[in-house]
Amino acid sequence: MEQLFSYGTLQSKEIQMQVFNKLLIGTPEQLLGYKLKDLQIEEEFGMEDYFVAIPSENPSDAIKGIAFSISSEDLIKADQFESNAYKRTQITLESGITAWIYIES
Repeated sequence: MEQLFSYGTLQSKEIQMQVFNKLLIGTPEQLLGYKLKDLQIEEEFGMEDYFVAIPSENPSDAIKGIAFSISSEDLIKADQFESNAYKRTQITLESGITAWIYIES
């Protein structure tokens, strides 16, 4: 199993059903040393507002989210869902768990 840290859209039950065809099981987590930045992504009907994780100069900055346990196949589905404005990388959460996260590309 893989761990995927979500701080945004993938926490939505509707999005989980759309992307994975099931609801994900996760635990609340925090990522230290990162902050959120506004991001606009061009979509079918115009620009949409999102946010993206970026490293912070302040090590006490933190992003709250959920660490989901997912299969390798589900990780590929998440890659297909996320736009090219994001890239997937591994990070270590406050709990010490290593997880994948989508950050600014």
